Amino acid sequence: MQTLFPNSPFSLGIDSDTQEKIIVSVIIVLLVWLVRLIILRLVWKTTNNHKSRYLWKRIMSFVAPITVIILIGMVWVNAFRHVGTFLGLLSAGIAIALKDLLENMAGWLFIVIRKPFTVGDRVQIGEDKGDIIDIRLFQFTILEVGNRIDAEQSTGRIIHIPNRRVFTMPQANYDQGFKYIWNEVQIRITFDSNWTKTKEILLQILNKYGADVVQSAEEGLCEASKMYYVHYQHLTPIVYLTLVENGIRLTGRYLCEPRKIRSTESAIWEDILTALEAHDDIRWAYPTQRFVSYNIPPDIPVDHPDIPIN
Repeated sequence: MQTLFPNSPFSLGIDSDTQEKIIVSVIIVLLVWLVRLIILRLVWKTTNNHKSRYLWKRIMSFVAPITVIILIGMVWVNAFRHVGTFLGLLSAGIAIALKDLLENMAGWLFIVIRKPFTVGDRVQIGEDKGDIIDIRLFQFTILEVGNRIDAEQSTGRIIHIPNRRVFTMPQANYDQGFKYIWNEVQIRITFDSNWTKTKEILLQILNKYGADVVQSAEEGLCEASKMYYVHYQHLTPIVYLTLVENGIRLTGRYLCEPRKIRSTESAIWEDILTALEAHDDIRWAYPTQRFVSYNIPPDIPVDHPDIPIN
């Protein structure tokens, strides 16, 4: 076979067959790039839809490299001694070009086989939190809760998350294994308030809303212990006391279903406000300042040792 450029000073000692393959490979790259550019230009002229433009750009970003790899591979296939070498290079090129897609597919397999979550579960992936509403080959979808809304209620936004994030982000599942979570309410009373009575009142209110889930929680804990080392010493509501700057802080902990946090907490606060209002020896604590004034008789000098100096 005769070289295209027999007397070229740039042959660098390369045989004619290899030179032709290099030239053809360069032409293939240029032609595929030109075709991709023409297609994208036509798409941008025929539609103003941003989503359509984006999809075409993504499609061409996948199709163009694969086409180049296949065509160049066909040119160079005879240069390889073993077909396995060509297939290895081809698969490596495809893996590089479709890296994100392959990772998402691997994430989908992990979700389907290992089941870290299923449709209907409430999960948190990194900073995103919500209820799983769809699982597909390349992404799963959640209905967002929390974020700019208090008490983990729905924001109404739908978030599409690539499946590959299950390999790189920590995942919290609210429903798998043990479906209850601990919630807390805190109240502050003054130092001279009757804290023992306050503790009893708070505990009674928490038992009203948290005690009915204890039996179900114990059964769920028993099931969860078959898969995980989950252990709680107490599942019944409990109240803790802490001294803070402006009074005594009482923290009540109780088990609650994740989707009932706001309604349960609202009902608990209504009962707390009603109950404490009936007791004069219990006063709410809040940041205050006290000013003490002294009436100094006119016949006593200002620098008298009995007069406090502030």
